[in-house]
Amino acid sequence: MPILKSLRVADAKVPRAGTLPQRSSRNPFEDVPGLEEEEPGRLGTLPNGTSCGRRPTLEKLAGLAPFRLAWTPGRRAGSPGDGQPRSFLGRVLMPGTRRSSADFGLLARLQGTRAQGDEETGEAARRLAFLRLGRGPKPRRASLAERVVPAGEAAPEPPPKAREPPKMKEPLSVLEILSLIQQRELARADEHILELEAEELASSGGAPGPPKLEGAGGGGRRARDVALLYEALQRELWALVRETLAGPGPGVGAGAGAVAQLGQVLVQEEAADGRRGPGAARRLRARWAEAVARAARERLEAAAPGAPGGLAAQLEALRARLLEDMGVVRGRLAPAYPAGLGAFGVYLRGYHSALAEWLGAAARRRLPLADRYALLHWHHQVYPREVLGLVDMVALENGELGPLLSPGTVRGLEDECVTDVKAQTRAALLRALQEDEEHWASPEDLPSTLAQDVCELLEEHTERAPRISQEFGERMAHCCLGGLAEFLQSFQQRVERFHESPGVRELPPETYISRTISLVNCGPPLRALAERLARVGPPESEPAREAAASALDRVTRLCHRVLADLLFQELQPHFSKLMRRKWLSSTEALDGIVGTLGAQALALRRMQDEPYQELVAELHRRALVEYVRPLFRGRLRCGSRTRSRVAGRLREDAAQLQRLFRRLESQASWLDAVVPHLAEVLQLEDTPSIQVEVGVLVRDYPDIRRKHVAALLDIRGLRNAAARQEILAVARDLELSEGEALSPPHDRAFFADIPVPRPPFCLGLPLLGRFPGLGLARPRLACLPRLRPPPPSRTWAWAQR
Repeated sequence: MPILKSLRVADAKVPRAGTLPQRSSRNPFEDVPGLEEEEPGRLGTLPNGTSCGRRPTLEKLAGLAPFRLAWTPGRRAGSPGDGQPRSFLGRVLMPGTRRSSADFGLLARLQGTRAQGDEETGEAARRLAFLRLGRGPKPRRASLAERVVPAGEAAPEPPPKAREPPKMKEPLSVLEILSLIQQRELARADEHILELEAEELASSGGAPGPPKLEGAGGGGRRARDVALLYEALQRELWALVRETLAGPGPGVGAGAGAVAQLGQVLVQEEAADGRRGPGAARRLRARWAEAVARAARERLEAAAPGAPGGLAAQLEALRARLLEDMGVVRGRLAPAYPAGLGAFGVYLRGYHSALAEWLGAAARRRLPLADRYALLHWHHQVYPREVLGLVDMVALENGELGPLLSPGTVRGLEDECVTDVKAQTRAALLRALQEDEEHWASPEDLPSTLAQDVCELLEEHTERAPRISQEFGERMAHCCLGGLAEFLQSFQQRVERFHESPGVRELPPETYISRTISLVNCGPPLRALAERLARVGPPESEPAREAAASALDRVTRLCHRVLADLLFQELQPHFSKLMRRKWLSSTEALDGIVGTLGAQALALRRMQDEPYQELVAELHRRALVEYVRPLFRGRLRCGSRTRSRVAGRLREDAAQLQRLFRRLESQASWLDAVVPHLAEVLQLEDTPSIQVEVGVLVRDYPDIRRKHVAALLDIRGLRNAAARQEILAVARDLELSEGEALSPPHDRAFFADIPVPRPPFCLGLPLLGRFPGLGLARPRLACLPRLRPPPPSRTWAWAQR
């Protein structure tokens, strides 16, 4: 030691040359406070002239100096090393204490320093490995066991390893948890947040309280950290909800793993809410449903911002977006969630509520009639059938989805539709009638499209409304039927004015007949429309149907009477030749009647079937009335030798007329037997047979009266009073028995339209038998005919009609 003494080191702290500085009783990994503050001039020097300044510690060599926590006066009391700074190794050897968030301002620099150090270490290792290539493999050294145990002896069994205690996981700091949230490791971040929340509750020693609002002041530092972490976590969760809906197909948007983490976070938080209690529950599952509804609202608003095609185009865009998004939910998102969350039902309810808000806002606007129809149809038919009908109906159990629009809103839309339809159709129908009426008096034979236009105007609404709902269809049918009844009453009045106007006489007969047939042809389609609307509408629609049918009946009867009058004016010269002596030997008169009727039937064929059948039946009845009328006027007086000839001629004419009207497709077959019955009454000789025939006449034609039977007896020359009374008694008895019965309708009346002259009155003149010039062999009753009243004028007849 003389050498050490001869050095005469003034300060024992000065190290020797070539040796490390000596610190006898201190941990070399600990720093002495105040050393760093020493001035450079106070540092000693070694005998060899080298500086004896501080050597860098292991922390600074390893680049871990930023992890050293400086001592702060505000450090929580009772913590390990309270009031004294600790080194990195001191902290590592005592795990379980969470680092404060205030120490992580250097986290970014720490990561950069570590990365740079790893790169330099990797380069040095590669250089050393390259240098060792030329030396060959490193010689193997004998192990300690081989040196101790000789060769050939069995090595002793190694002692059993002691079970190492489990390593405790170091809690993460707030910034590290935040980093996990930003990296979308949401489930792991939520676990650490729950741990941090539990530590905060344990340190505060209180019961869990309600969650703090975002940005709320007060509370401890850890409580604020927990609140901020939950805020960041929820931001990422709800952003993930939006992103998952943005991708229509697999591989687009957020993946299934992120969705699974979202579901795991919801499950963890729901379990934590059970531990927190009702007052402190965070209810992330309910907020998740709200986030889904918000994302659905954004998706729907982006799909239909204002399509150029109006509301119908926007609704179609909504339908496409709903089907697209629900397909993504069903195929990719719902399977990634835990089964207990019912993810598909949550998404479906979210879209349903968002759609209800969109439709409610649209319904509150002032919409045109077409948009109201589109909205109601989409609400009642498209959404339930084409959207909900294609998704899983399990989510619709127990009425989970309410109506898109409230019943009051739907009723208001329907009321507005009915009001607009009533006003629009009334104006459109009157305009169509006015345009068609302008062509009635035109000499040109233009086709009429009035009935077609009316049906199209009304069927546009009566066909759309039932497709929306049955109740709305009934209301619309009742509304349209009322408008149709008003239109037909106006139509009837204008048709009557047209036929009464003087300008009609200036029209050519062919044009007038064609115009009348066109007016008649309007009846069947409008009548069918009225019947259909009455069937669809409520029971209150019956009065409107009756009013519409009555107006059409009047128009049809008027036009039929006009056509029949025109036709019989042409036939009148032929009818005037009937029941005369020349008629018995010539068929000229009947041939003219048959020929004229056959020719006019070609023009009548343009009429539709229903009114044509009615017109032909009326022509059939009227032709036979005009044929029989001269017979009851007493133009013929049949003797015993002429009765057979008259009866035979009546049967021949009846057969010819029957063939004619069968060819014209007349359905009035009840008229075929009237003339043969009259011929039988004229031809029969015995009273009982005449009584039977009169009974058949009275039975088949209830409108026959005793005056008609008496006129027939006069024509056949029956003067026997007793026989007349027996025959007339049959007619009187049947007449009395049917006195309370209703009179037959006009189309079944026959004898009611045949006037009979008054019966002659008889005078007892016994002195007349004395005059040979009178031809009376013995005094009998002298019957003188009554004066016949003058025929009514045509003006009076037109007024009567």
